[in-house]
This record gives sequence, C-alpha cells and structure tokens, in this order.
Amino acid sequence: MKRLPAGDSLPRISVTPPGPESRRLAAALRRYESPNVTYVADDFPIFWREAHGANVLDVDDNIYIDLTAGFGVAAAGHANLRVNDAIRGQLGRLVHGLGDVHPPEIKVSLLERLTQIAPDGLTQSILASSGAEAVEAALKTARLASGAPGVLCFTGAYHGLTYGALAVSDGERFRGPFADQLGIPVVRAPFPNPYRPPAELAGQSDLARAALDLVAARLDARADPIGAVIVEPILGRGGVVIPPAGFLLGLRQECDRRGLILIVDEMYTGFGRTGRWFACDHEGVVPDLLCLGKALSGSLPFSACVGRPEIMAAWPPSGGSAIHTSTFLGHPLACAAALAHLDEIEERGLVARSAALGQQLLQRLQALQGRVPGIGHVRGRGLLAGIELVRHPDSHAPDSARAHRVVVEALRRGLILLADGPAANVLTLTPPLTISEGQLDFAARTLEDCLVAA
Repeated sequence: MKRLPAGDSLPRISVTPPGPESRRLAAALRRYESPNVTYVADDFPIFWREAHGANVLDVDDNIYIDLTAGFGVAAAGHANLRVNDAIRGQLGRLVHGLGDVHPPEIKVSLLERLTQIAPDGLTQSILASSGAEAVEAALKTARLASGAPGVLCFTGAYHGLTYGALAVSDGERFRGPFADQLGIPVVRAPFPNPYRPPAELAGQSDLARAALDLVAARLDARADPIGAVIVEPILGRGGVVIPPAGFLLGLRQECDRRGLILIVDEMYTGFGRTGRWFACDHEGVVPDLLCLGKALSGSLPFSACVGRPEIMAAWPPSGGSAIHTSTFLGHPLACAAALAHLDEIEERGLVARSAALGQQLLQRLQALQGRVPGIGHVRGRGLLAGIELVRHPDSHAPDSARAHRVVVEALRRGLILLADGPAANVLTLTPPLTISEGQLDFAARTLEDCLVAA
C-alpha cells in the first residue's frame, strides 16, 4: 500500500479518478448511508485514505493537492505533527472527562488560550463540538442577554443545519423542508455583494451605506422585538462574498446605537484564513459574541462561542445541572489538539503567510480573467479565494454546470476543490496555510488548464 510523502508533493495520478476502489466504496455507501449525505455519481467522489500537509492519498493510490483543507479545518496542514503529538500525549492521560461536572484540567488551559487570541474583551466561552452548536450557543446567549427573541440575519448566509442555526441561514434547499419547525423570529437583510448586488441594492453608488440603511429599515419595520444581528464577515459557503469596506464596522455601530448584540460567525474565516487572526480584524470590529470552529483544532470536532463577560453573565450560574451543555463539552483530545494547532499557527507565522501567499494567488487568478472566457469575478482575502463562473459577462448568469465540470476535471488532474454559492458556480479555494509555493503555483497553472478544458 502506497504511503504519502511529507505533504509538499505535486499530484501523482496513476488511475483516472474515481478509481475502482473508490467506485466500490461508493456502491457500498449508497447501500448504507442516507442518500441525503454524500453526492455520488459516475465521476464522483474519491475516498481518502491518508492526508499529510496539503496532500491527500486516495484509496486507489492517487496523490492530490487539497485546495479545501478539509472544509478549512486543516489550516496548519493535514496530520500536523505537533497536533498529532498533542493528541497522542493526551490519549495516554485522559480521553474523556466529566466536562461540566468535574472538568478536565486541559479545558481551563484552552479557555485561557482562547481569551489570549480573541479580540479584546471577549473573555468567556461556551465550548461545543460543531460550528452549528457554537451558533446555537450564541443565539441562546443573545436571547438571554437581550430579552428579545428576534434575530436579523442576511441573505446568502450559512450558519449550520441544526434548527437554530438553520433558522438564521439562507437557502431554500436547506430551509424549505423544515420551515414549519424553525421557530426563531427572523428578519433578513440583503448582504452587500459588490459583483452581484441584490435587487434592493441595485444601482447604489455606496453599497455599504445602502445595505446598512436597509438593515435599519428592516429593524424599524419589524413587529417582533429583535435582540441580535448575526453575520459572516465574508460569506463562505455563500460564495466567498466580500462585502464593501465599512459594512462590518457600520453594522457594529448600528448594533451599538440600538443596543443589539452583534454575533460574528467566523467558522470559515477564523484563525488566519484571511490574513488576519479573524476577518473582523480587518475593520477593527469587536463583536459581542464570536463563533469559532473548523480550524480551531485543525483536526477533531471542536467549536466555541466566545463573548463579552457582561453578555455571558445573562446565563444563570449552574446549580449542578447546566441549562446548556453537552456530553463532549471541552473534550480533552479536542482541547489538546486546539492548543497545539493555535501554537502552530502562531509560531510558524501562518497568519502573515496567508496574507502574503493569498495576495500572490489573487493576482494569479485575476490574471485569468483576461485569458479565459466565462470568469465573471475573482475575489479573495488571504488564502480564501473564489472564482465566479458565468455564462455571459453582461448578464452575470451563473454557470453552475461549468463549475461542476471544472471540479471534476481538476480532480482528474490532481486538485481537490469545491464549488460553492447559491448556484454552486463559485470555485472556492481554501488550501492549508502551509501549502508550498510550488504546490500553489502548480494549482494555479492547472486550474487555468481545467477552466479551458471545461
């Protein structure tokens, strides 16, 4: 059985993916997994056997460059040695504790570390296992602190698929089947998309100001009391949509004027992805509640809602049975992984590296617009980039079919990437922050070939 090298290799495709072993596993998956979960077709998916750094080895011994970092989780690379050593060390001491009764000591170390890296003033946390759970914790906290049940959220947003998180997410395909069970009163405002402005914002010269004015109007018109605003500083699954400068800061100011709680969801953008520790740092915005996950541990399921102590004080002290908790809260292995991953990001300078490499990548991708037809817009911040494909540059009509063809063609050539956005027409790049310059150069060149071929 082939083993992966160090993780800085270029692709080596020995059998056209998906190979025979991936196809065998796909057939088994169809039998045993709910059909909703994994997309299975003749040309998709491959099955991973091993991953190191920016490389993935599939079950047919093909080696790929992973431009997703496993949904952004592996910021410091897959199977990071420091993270793995920390997990192994903790494994020999304590695998599971009694999280909210007799907590593991390492939970306290992790909570202290979160306070050190979070924006100023965010000093208390609720730990969880998934991003959606952290969002649920934030929504509950905001409800208690504000006394109001309503939440303002944005079009294009994705905050998770549990019921509370789903209530403040957008997308009919996610929400439609469960709409009658989503009880949180919500009001939606259009997210300012500079390339594809929502109809309510079309023709506005100052998109940020116009979007903020609409937020104010929606809040004024709402009958149900609104206590919080939840926003992604950059839409992630919504298609790497970067709002115009001043929007996030203006939202902070609007919340301050009205006494609303600002929840910023940085699942996708946190921990150096955009070239700063957090995307809200680009505008100097400090939220009241910050939702974190994915790259928090770089490996194991782990998330957190980090907030101002005066907001967290809305929770009643535990009387021996917490009103919001979970069995795996502050899991020792996840805490060990997170502490090591945060050290790795900091000590290797991966935040600054993301900013520098991201600028190079963005320039390379923007240059494609002049050479390859059908690229409507290229955008990025740090090592988060999106290429929006359109059928015609004037109409901006999404070209979802071509985006899918590019994803499949890229896989055949050894690149793993995703297509996101409401129409799945935005090629999304979120490689490990440790990706080598050689791998990134290969990816940019190969991506151009895939765009031409598709």
